[in-house]
Amino acid sequence: MPSLRDYRDRIASVKSTRKITSAMKMVAASKLKKAQEAAEASQPYARAMAGMIARVAAGVKGDAGPKLLVGTGADQRHILVVVSADRGLCGGFNSNLVRYTRNEVRRLKADGKDVKIICVGRKARDVLKREFAPLIIETITGLGGKSKLGFAEAQKVSDLVLDLFNRGEFDVCSLVYNQFVSVLTQKPSTQQLIPFVVASNENQDVASAPYSFEPEEDVILADLLPKNIGVQIFRALLDSAAGEQAARMTAMDNATRNAGDMIKNLSIKYNRARQAYITKELIEIISGAEAV
Repeated sequence: MPSLRDYRDRIASVKSTRKITSAMKMVAASKLKKAQEAAEASQPYARAMAGMIARVAAGVKGDAGPKLLVGTGADQRHILVVVSADRGLCGGFNSNLVRYTRNEVRRLKADGKDVKIICVGRKARDVLKREFAPLIIETITGLGGKSKLGFAEAQKVSDLVLDLFNRGEFDVCSLVYNQFVSVLTQKPSTQQLIPFVVASNENQDVASAPYSFEPEEDVILADLLPKNIGVQIFRALLDSAAGEQAARMTAMDNATRNAGDMIKNLSIKYNRARQAYITKELIEIISGAEAV
């Protein structure tokens, strides 16, 4: 049975842990507000960019458009850009994304596809390399730790993807990230970047509104498509940053409450042990007095 000192040391240790988790929760909550505002502000621009490209692409005939639009004509070689966090202590944020990515890789390999992975974030790299180390060709870290995430960080990833595509390293590029749905929900999602895919609602808008463009559609798309890749990656980075802070705030809040419950249980056990110790001392004193 633990001694009274053991109980006191354990209670002090848990109280110290509760202070740390409580502080981390408040820090994450303060960062979440700015991250959430940035993620929500990026959504309209990203959707407008995709819609504009869809309208321009509607005028391209056959396979005459840029390679970023029509692709290479094959879909054998796939590359996944996986956006995760550099730090842990954020609940299932990273583990859910890694599980989703692992299933995507297995699905593609089961279909006979060649798969490569670019990890944006240390946590995804650390887990995926256990099973798919030969598939990871590049790791970019340090983006999530910045106080303010800028488009320059997304441009680094975009330039890498475009360089690999221009060298003929892959046919299809997809972005895998945690979509920020709400403070309590971050949904692992996949978005195809190359070749460009027109969403169903954008198809309806394109079909109902004819456009004429100057200069030609090919010239416009050659300039817009590389920029769109950077915009979509930037939106995914902002979503991931907001989701990370939301998940960390929730996880630290749960940890703080669990620490409080543990302190209560340990205090009860300590009081019971203390009472038993006092009772034992009283019995010894009384027994000694009666013996005299």
